[in-house]
Amino acid sequence: MKNDETGKVQNCLDIGIASQQLTLYADGNPVQVYPVSTAKKGAGELMGSQCTPTGWHNIRAKIGAGQRLNSVFVGRRATGEIYSAGLGRQYPQRDWILTRILWLGGLEPHKNRYGKVDTTWRYIYIHGCPDQLMHGSPESHGCIRMKNADVLDLFNRVEVGVKVYIHE
Repeated sequence: MKNDETGKVQNCLDIGIASQQLTLYADGNPVQVYPVSTAKKGAGELMGSQCTPTGWHNIRAKIGAGQRLNSVFVGRRATGEIYSAGLGRQYPQRDWILTRILWLGGLEPHKNRYGKVDTTWRYIYIHGCPDQLMHGSPESHGCIRMKNADVLDLFNRVEVGVKVYIHE
């Protein structure tokens, strides 16, 4: 994992696209590893590409505190629905965003920040998804998907501003 611009790795998240893993670091030490699912179309920063952006980011917002496990979000707002297999069959085309959202913001101008590569305005999140969609392979539309219990655990361990490094 690369160090940030200060040369130190403190509290941060490392997301490996090849490994499909997210590692939480505290005080420079790995403390938890979670399986993830990144973009089916691979790595890339361009708006509309449906790729997972690489480079340094931060958590710009934490959304969903206090919501139930499997709560459904649309437009970053809880709908009041709780995901179930039946709801999934009722709305088979939904890109399910469940439980919690960690909204990412790019930190590298013209790589993942500003213009047509801006991670924030691409609405790239770390979020929960139906657990049965987690197969250990890239399958998202650009976001970083996690199992619901895992994203809840991660949400409770990190704060807004934590750095996130995404790499192939």
